[in-house]
Amino acid sequence: MTPLSRRALIGMTAVALTAGVTLNAALATPALATGPETTYLVLAPQGHSTSNAIARVSAAGGTVVANYSQIGVLVVRSTNPAFETAASGAGVEAVASTAALGTPLDESGTLGTVESTVQAATGDPTGEPLFGLQWDMPQIDVPQAHAVTTGSPEIVVGVLDSGISSTHPDLASQIAKDKSASCLGGVVDTSEAAWNPTTSDHGTHVAGTIAAAINGVGVTGVAPGVKVASVKVVNDAGFIYPEAAVCGFIWAANHGMQITNNSYFIDPWEFNCRNDARQRPVWQAVQRAIRYAQNQGVLNIASAGNSNVDLQHKFIDDSSPNDGSSPVEIREINGACLDLPAEAPGVVTVSAVGTQRLKSYYSSYGQGVVDVSAPGGDTRQPDPTVSTIANAVLSTTFNTVTRVNGWGYKQGTSMAAPHAAGVAALALSAHPNLQPGALASFLEGTSEALPCPAGVYDPRPGLPQFQAECSGGSRNGFYGAGEVNAFAAVS
Repeated sequence: MTPLSRRALIGMTAVALTAGVTLNAALATPALATGPETTYLVLAPQGHSTSNAIARVSAAGGTVVANYSQIGVLVVRSTNPAFETAASGAGVEAVASTAALGTPLDESGTLGTVESTVQAATGDPTGEPLFGLQWDMPQIDVPQAHAVTTGSPEIVVGVLDSGISSTHPDLASQIAKDKSASCLGGVVDTSEAAWNPTTSDHGTHVAGTIAAAINGVGVTGVAPGVKVASVKVVNDAGFIYPEAAVCGFIWAANHGMQITNNSYFIDPWEFNCRNDARQRPVWQAVQRAIRYAQNQGVLNIASAGNSNVDLQHKFIDDSSPNDGSSPVEIREINGACLDLPAEAPGVVTVSAVGTQRLKSYYSSYGQGVVDVSAPGGDTRQPDPTVSTIANAVLSTTFNTVTRVNGWGYKQGTSMAAPHAAGVAALALSAHPNLQPGALASFLEGTSEALPCPAGVYDPRPGLPQFQAECSGGSRNGFYGAGEVNAFAAVS
């Protein structure tokens, strides 16, 4: 997946303020109709102040709940049914309601759980009680990398997800609490309760893969010496809204995070089409936020998705929107339609492999889209006729019903991305002067190339929906530059 930036000028301030006063007077209406409160993204022209947009929002009966002036994006709430039309005009590039743009988190749930003993910490990651079940760590040479470095505590990986359990014994010491926040509704809330999980432990599992501690209990992370920050963008209903994602990227950028992990996609259509008037403002806002983060020194890493689709080629999407907001639309997905944030420029997009280092049956792919691959688990490798839970990825979990911390298996590209994020954190610890673009290139350059399978890849015989064709040579559509390698990244 892939990221973006913004600017402003001084001599126009007086003019902008004067224009704002004029707009207030010109746009004010005696009475506005009232409907349900709706959230909107309002975009000022790129590189311009948001002052005129704020004036139009006020005149149209809206309230600004967040002003991301760095990128010219406002998060607005209004009960005016005609708000989009009323707020449009000079000083506003685009307005879009986000009411039907909540995306369900793409997760498989916990496939199985395990218990952990507690023992004296040895300082050796391979000595952690459950390390023997972590096939994914030796596969990318994590033990060898840890002999060089387990990561620097100065490195903070932002986990844009469903929250991280701050009481988990493998994570309590690993969380940068001063950099954690909820971004739900596009508004920052730094209270610990706000950024903890409520209905999903997806973010807790992701965080464990990145940085679970070496402490004599449970598992080890790829980079147990670094810190993670919980940036909550998934609401209690399990949806990610674009205003939360925008908030998350800006928060990470402004709070010294060098890497973010994004194991989700934005928009219930799964693919955001820039030529669709309903979706273009979302694309623009997210692009601006990603570019801003990148320019502030953040490398954004994202999962490729679990739909087994070729992201390079056109196809028919016949299952979206998937949030129940409106009837399913049959759409041809073409070059104007991208999976956000995975396909945004600058984001490192990660596909998933299983224990046999073959593409996981569910993983999406695409030549020129996938940058690297990483262990995401595949319960159907090596035997497609048998589901082997132990071949998913073991990490930290949190039962949101019983409120009990634990360890369990999940699989998905959501599990692959944090492996790549952890390796990037190790690389940055060993090579601290790498800027985002150089770090992305370094991550690719130290990956181990994996060849395309011959012919049609058929990982689940009898289920043609999982068939796929790989294109390319040493860099290809299934694996990008190859599977990330922790030892090569720190050497």
